[in-house]
Amino acid sequence: MKVSVLQHAPAAHLPTRPGDPTPTSRNLDPLSHPFARARERMRALNAAKMDRMFAKPFIASLEGHIDAVEVLCRKPGTVNIVASGSWDGGIIVHDIAEQKHVHQMQGVHKGKVSGLCFADNDRLLSCGVDCNIKLWDVSPQEQTSQQKPLNVFAGKSPLNSIDHHRTDPLFATASNIVQIWDENRSVSFAMSHGSAADHFLPGAPPSSNLTFPTATETVTSVRFNLAEASVLGSIGSDRSFTLYDIRTGKAERRVIMQMQSNALSWSPTFPTSVLLASEDHNLYTFDVRNLSNPTHIYKAHVAAVMSCDWSPTGLEFVSGGWDRTLRIWKEGRGTQPEVYHTKRMQRVSSSIFTADARFVVSGSDDGNVRIWKVKASDKLGIITARERAAIEYRESLKERWKHDQEVGKISRQAKLKRTMLEAQRVKEERRRKHTRAGGSKPKAERKKVVLAEHT
Repeated sequence: MKVSVLQHAPAAHLPTRPGDPTPTSRNLDPLSHPFARARERMRALNAAKMDRMFAKPFIASLEGHIDAVEVLCRKPGTVNIVASGSWDGGIIVHDIAEQKHVHQMQGVHKGKVSGLCFADNDRLLSCGVDCNIKLWDVSPQEQTSQQKPLNVFAGKSPLNSIDHHRTDPLFATASNIVQIWDENRSVSFAMSHGSAADHFLPGAPPSSNLTFPTATETVTSVRFNLAEASVLGSIGSDRSFTLYDIRTGKAERRVIMQMQSNALSWSPTFPTSVLLASEDHNLYTFDVRNLSNPTHIYKAHVAAVMSCDWSPTGLEFVSGGWDRTLRIWKEGRGTQPEVYHTKRMQRVSSSIFTADARFVVSGSDDGNVRIWKVKASDKLGIITARERAAIEYRESLKERWKHDQEVGKISRQAKLKRTMLEAQRVKEERRRKHTRAGGSKPKAERKKVVLAEHT
């Protein structure tokens, strides 16, 4: 019988001379180990599982409102101060780090508070459906019970949104028209659509409002650009998105969307990029230099998207909708966002990032302001250097193995939305199949969003 055995050269395993150390065989290259990829894949699988096991995004709920929370805004220059406005006409300034109320003002507006923004570090602007704009002092030394505004600006129609200029004492409001106001005066600034002669200079006589001649519907939201402060964007119930230039007093661009937009947010790092939350369950990013097609489409919500806000880093954004969920997206990745919800949370009408990009704050119809972690499995508190290195190693493993079937399966979500999109795709294919040749041509998804553009 012939037996095959492994043979090794004794010279490679024995000392060459008496007294010499025994040579050791060691492969210093870990990539050449026969089980290197299998081990790395198992570590990536365990890292993905650990993220789900330790995912606890919800931190706390801040109570105080007795009706739906309509708007949220963060205080510039701080990471812990957030103001909220409710349908009960009340305004609360929260300290989310200590989870307490800094200011609580009840019934300051008749009807709901529809807009909030900070004029500077210690002054807060609010507007409501009672046609009034009020300026408040929310400095820490002021008493919580203080409810007397510093100034009141009277409008002529219910107001839906407000935003403050970054440097000048100006703010914009949205109602059935777009108006620009001066903090030092009680009337709106002079703006004319057809003439560029009237500029925004303090003391200019009031004449007309900033509006587009065909925009006859309600303007629902208005926001100043974060880099070019003279550029103003607005959305309306007539499915329009409009760009204004307050230096010329004209509406420069206007597009009509397929469905109405409910919120807009300017990117803090890319000045020409704007994010729109739409009624058709999607979010769209547009480059204002070319408004004919969106740059990205984000699909995961299964109901109307009511709010959106960019992270200060510009790499992520948050959205909330009528599907009672809060979703955190990676910029440029149109699917598989992080999904947050609780059993008691109702329709989300407002959501913002904190200034350190680690937390998001949401307001919903149940009257609660909730605080969430951006990364669900993040550890709160002090993290040692060894823990930080382990976290970064696990993140790199997940990124490297994200296309693996088992690793990706743990992270994939939004099954309902995928089912809806697949059913829609099958329906379109069957329609084209039973249509005369050439009668139904497929159309790119991005080309369906914008119906018309006016310049």
